[in-house]
Amino acid sequence: MSATRKGLAVRLGGWSTRHRKTAIIGWLLFVVVVAVAGGMSGSREMTNSENGSGDSARAAKILEDAGLQTPAGEMVMLRSDRPDGWRDAARDLSARLERTGETARVQPPVRSESGREGLVSFEMKGDPDSAGKRVGPVVDAVQRTASAHRGVEVHEFGDATAQHLLDGMLSDDLKKAELTAVPLALGILLVVFGALIAALLPVLLGLTACVGTFGLLAFVSHQVPLFDSTNSVMFLVGLAVGVDYSLFYLRRERDERAAGRDAGTALRIAAATSGRAVLISGITVMLAMSGMFLSGLLLFKGFAVATILVVLMAMLGSVTVLPAMLSWLGDRIDAGRVPLRGRRRAKRGHAGGGVSGRLMRPVLARPKLFAAVSGALLLVLCAPALGMKTEQLGMEKQFGSDAAISVAYQEITGSFPGDPAPAEVVLRSDRIGSPRFDAAVADFRKELAASGEFGRTVQVATHRARKVARIEVPLAGDGGNATSRHALDTLREELVPRILGPVSDQVYVAGELAADRDFNDQLKAGIVPVFLFIATVTFLLMLLCFRSLPIAVVSILLNLLSVGAAFGTMTAVFQHGWGAELLGMEPAGAVESWMPLFVLVILFGLSMDYHVFVVSRIREAHERGLSTRDAIREGIRSTAGSVTGAAAIMVAVFAVFALLRMQDMQQMGIGLAVAVLVDATLVRMVLLPSVMALLGERNWYLPRALRWLPSVSHGEEPVERPRPPLVGAGR
Repeated sequence: MSATRKGLAVRLGGWSTRHRKTAIIGWLLFVVVVAVAGGMSGSREMTNSENGSGDSARAAKILEDAGLQTPAGEMVMLRSDRPDGWRDAARDLSARLERTGETARVQPPVRSESGREGLVSFEMKGDPDSAGKRVGPVVDAVQRTASAHRGVEVHEFGDATAQHLLDGMLSDDLKKAELTAVPLALGILLVVFGALIAALLPVLLGLTACVGTFGLLAFVSHQVPLFDSTNSVMFLVGLAVGVDYSLFYLRRERDERAAGRDAGTALRIAAATSGRAVLISGITVMLAMSGMFLSGLLLFKGFAVATILVVLMAMLGSVTVLPAMLSWLGDRIDAGRVPLRGRRRAKRGHAGGGVSGRLMRPVLARPKLFAAVSGALLLVLCAPALGMKTEQLGMEKQFGSDAAISVAYQEITGSFPGDPAPAEVVLRSDRIGSPRFDAAVADFRKELAASGEFGRTVQVATHRARKVARIEVPLAGDGGNATSRHALDTLREELVPRILGPVSDQVYVAGELAADRDFNDQLKAGIVPVFLFIATVTFLLMLLCFRSLPIAVVSILLNLLSVGAAFGTMTAVFQHGWGAELLGMEPAGAVESWMPLFVLVILFGLSMDYHVFVVSRIREAHERGLSTRDAIREGIRSTAGSVTGAAAIMVAVFAVFALLRMQDMQQMGIGLAVAVLVDATLVRMVLLPSVMALLGERNWYLPRALRWLPSVSHGEEPVERPRPPLVGAGR
């Protein structure tokens, strides 16, 4: 076969095996250089305006353009058994806060209606983005005050304390995920391959892909700023995909060797089959991830860049460095055999079967029954998603109700409604400081007080030189309930336009609740084009790769069922609380607002790993002359071990994230783990073969108008084999 007729995967694998040192050393040098250079360049996180949408983002942009930053606000509530019994502690606290040198604008305490509570509000000096790193002395001052006044109950909540807790939690959780996920993946691969070296190779390739991407992301962040959890998401996807791609490739090479092929032939067959499937799957995943660019939110653009880069790294490593390593190691890949497990695998060879073989007999014998039952089970899993509620989870929901900061938030909002999360009116005007402007602000204050929907502590800060003003307006309610939402509507739709609009060039209402609403509105507007894009891309790629209209349609439908199962599970556990206690988790009453779109894209991409791998083997068997039903049986049996191992690794990695403390990480981990488990078992091992069995030869139907599509072979590429020796030669 001429080189021009060989597929890309075969050419890449062939080059790598001929230039092993160049491929291996070049890969390691590239990873080290980009990781070090990226670390030296540093990374840039999104600003408030870049992370938001709508009016709240426009308000943040006005402040940023004016060189103003919303200071990190803090508040401390003091409670006593009798009215005003907290006042001595409040005076002591104010003095201690002043002495830290980290605070500004320490306000006189506000008295609650009962008189038993007092609220001391203040701001942190300096850059609000780094306030969490400087809040330590303030926290110490609050604790010393509590110790000095035993009869007074003290609660602190604010931007700096939440940031401090969040930064520490993210750092600790990411280390925990890394230290747990890697050994889990290695243990599963030991079971799959029965040999230490064979198990280590995919893990090392997955880790190097992640390390290299960390460096690349640091460079990219200067053009596309990143969210603080983007690296965690990248590691989650990168380790799972990197290990899976290597597993598919390595498993096929091992199977061919067990079938009696020589080392070179086994590598060429693995490149022509699993290598091609890895390329198809990787390209499909990257194109699916690119759909996030259509969301209209910078958060998802960062996720898109991170996941595309790590999938690209994993894919390239699997089709270049992996064959080079396999060529160099040869039979040493089986070094470090696990007792019993290694011998069982050697005896079994590549025949497959086992549980999957026994399962295929009833599935293919009664495909209608199994299609109906598995489809019904999936629809049951999807059902809770019909009532899904999304919101940007506040700190108190992210950390759990038992966390000290969550308790403080609840206590403060209970005694001082609206104070922890006020709305913020930001305006730009040439009239700031004029009598007309001052009169408008005074009228605004009167209207707020008369409406009964707002708190008493309205604060106005004007910056005449910068032509910007900022007004903090406490909302009635708890900052997120129906009462608070109605107050926000009154502010946005009535009071601000009528009173402040005539004296402003630009005026917007921001704040935590407003930002949450704006973000959700943009998500709802963006999810439709994102879904249409990835569905269209997946459909076209499956049509091109398999030259089959039914398979392309089935691919979309099966992916939707997997995504629906993830949505249903997240809604059931984290919104309704079904099984949350059993899992040791606390329901938040809602799903994190960015989670549905993210999970949709990730699962649409990752589901293609198994789908392409399984359907390629079925098509390969069919091209060898087997009937569709026999091809399904062989394809499922021959891929069952790899798919089970790959799914087990993905489920294990995702489950690690489900055990972290952050609510959004738990939701992502549970949703993805359940979806991958369902996808690799119920969908690919039951529903897919039963549907294909029902379709029969119609699986391969291609309309006459599309027969111009190029034909893609799914079987072994012809390889040159050494001529057998003459009988008796050498004797």
